[in-house]
Amino acid sequence: MKKKKSKFLLGAVVGAVLGILFAPKKGSEMRKDISKKLDELWGKAKEIDVDDLRENFESKIKEIQQSLKDLDKETVLASAKKKSDELKDQASDLFELAKDAGKPLLEDAAKTVKVSLAAVTKEVLKKLEEEN
Repeated sequence: MKKKKSKFLLGAVVGAVLGILFAPKKGSEMRKDISKKLDELWGKAKEIDVDDLRENFESKIKEIQQSLKDLDKETVLASAKKKSDELKDQASDLFELAKDAGKPLLEDAAKTVKVSLAAVTKEVLKKLEEEN
């Protein structure tokens, strides 16, 4: 009976967290919602008699809460900017490779990729900066 209750509890939490993650909310609101759900889970986990299970839940909940605290907008924005720069460099390399090959069709395709990639990364960074 306790095993079924534990599995149900874990399934409910996973469902709740996934629901929160896919909800259209700002990152800060989402992190607060997840943290609240984790606190609720911890309250329910305390009711379970199995000490080992309770300790594992406590450890994982604290680990997730710390990760949420570490995940701030500045970190996400910095990572996105770094990745954007890497993608731009890779697109430039692709364009130069196509240009050196002397094939206009490849050069046009690589240029299209480079321009499209620049537009996409610019839009993503703009959205992240607006949220910040």
